[in-house]
Amino acid sequence: MNSIAIIDYGMGNLHSVASAVEHVAPSAQVIVSADSQVIREADRVILPGVGAIRDCIGEIRRLGFDELVKEVAQDRPLLGICVGMQAMMQRSEENNGVPCIGLFDGDVKFFGNPLFEGSQRLKVPHMGWNGVSQTMAHPLWHNIEDGERFYFVHSYYVPAEPDMATVAGQSDYGYSLAAAIAHQNIFATQFHPEKSQHSGLQLLENFSTWDGRI
Repeated sequence: MNSIAIIDYGMGNLHSVASAVEHVAPSAQVIVSADSQVIREADRVILPGVGAIRDCIGEIRRLGFDELVKEVAQDRPLLGICVGMQAMMQRSEENNGVPCIGLFDGDVKFFGNPLFEGSQRLKVPHMGWNGVSQTMAHPLWHNIEDGERFYFVHSYYVPAEPDMATVAGQSDYGYSLAAAIAHQNIFATQFHPEKSQHSGLQLLENFSTWDGRI
């Protein structure tokens, strides 16, 4: 049976993510767990996250999940969501600077307050729907139109640098930001697919059957 483990380190929309995955993959075994061995044995793994990165990384390290995430990233599909994506970077500016897990190169930046786009002042946190341009062909974009809108809630972002080969989706909110990043069997989103209605559910359905190949 296809098993999908959602890492429970005390933070993240665990119930919402689990319910969404169960909805799109009714034949899969969806497990919310803090048990390293249960997570290690799963076919696919999801790292969710909400809140301050310092608290998230603190719990991830305390439970040894930083090394576990690196381990499962070697050989099976891994999906990061929101702060789960930020935790995969090298470092975050939040909380006076926090070293992260380091699966991807690059740092997480603060939007700034005030934040402007031209003469228009933008609210921070960035909260709401925003279009995502697909900058990489990827199985997780299957049946999702380019430019489709997804739901975001965040004050920190990963810049979409022109030479950043891992950007799979890009949005604009004052800056060009990485809405999704990917490398080999790892995919991560700054937006919340579990809150993004049809397109978000399609992405989770795609993940539930993805073999980790691009």
